[in-house]
Amino acid sequence: MKLKQRVVLLAILLVIFIFTKVFLIDNLDTSAANREDQRAFHRMMASLRVELNPRLDHTLQSPWEIAAQWVVPREVYPEETPELGAVMHAMMTKKIIKADVGYKGTQLKALLILEGGQKVVFKPKRYARDYVVEGEPYAGYDRHNAEVAAFHLDRILGFRRAPLVVGRFVNLRTEIKPVATEQLLGTFMTVGNNTCFYGKCYYCRETEPACADGDIMEGSVTLWLPDVWPLQKHRHPWGRTYREGKLARWEYDESYCDAVKKTSPYDSGPRLLDIIDTAIFDYLIGNADRHHYESFQDDEGASMLILLDNAK
Repeated sequence: MKLKQRVVLLAILLVIFIFTKVFLIDNLDTSAANREDQRAFHRMMASLRVELNPRLDHTLQSPWEIAAQWVVPREVYPEETPELGAVMHAMMTKKIIKADVGYKGTQLKALLILEGGQKVVFKPKRYARDYVVEGEPYAGYDRHNAEVAAFHLDRILGFRRAPLVVGRFVNLRTEIKPVATEQLLGTFMTVGNNTCFYGKCYYCRETEPACADGDIMEGSVTLWLPDVWPLQKHRHPWGRTYREGKLARWEYDESYCDAVKKTSPYDSGPRLLDIIDTAIFDYLIGNADRHHYESFQDDEGASMLILLDNAK
């Protein structure tokens, strides 16, 4: 073989060797990075796992007292707490001692009092899981399972601004009607073989009741925040007009954001950043209906934006 041919062959072999080595190193680095990502993911999942155990170790307090002590201006529950599962288990299983119509709003709900005096909000199942609501983004009824999913997304994102939510099955005939107020009881009816109720709210109609499967109704249960933390309602600066053909100012005024940043409580403190966090949260859960929001009362903009009503 001539010298020139040998040089060309060696050059080709050298190039192949270099590419092979680089490829293997990259693969090793990528594999190591992937393994570290997987380990980080599993650590996160382990930290989020909740054991729904009724036992409250190392305390004589009730689950409701523990949950009430968690609430501070910037979070509803702590990042890590061994009692979370016990509180959620109590929400799912404690006896219902009173049932009333839900607080005013646009959606059907019931206010329940659980054994031990804890208030919770019950939102009934209105749709099958795979049902698609057509129309405007804010059309249709609330979805109870959206409340459950939103609570866990709040945990994953580390916001800790959504009250605790669990799913629960209730027997309307044996658990609700015997302890229902006259106002709530007056909204009960039977449709076919199913027990139904329509409650009281802005858009509640006798012609649009929520119906159980027989007597068993699925729904979400949201823990009521302690009364020592009264809420203050605010109009969302990026809310919709809800009027056909009428745009909100933020939809046409390019200087609107600058104007908001000069307005209390968005001109100082964390509130504007909370609005941004909530926009991301709402995008992920598909919520286009946050026209108002709540914070703790008399907070001068220091408290968090509380993630309530996440079922749209």
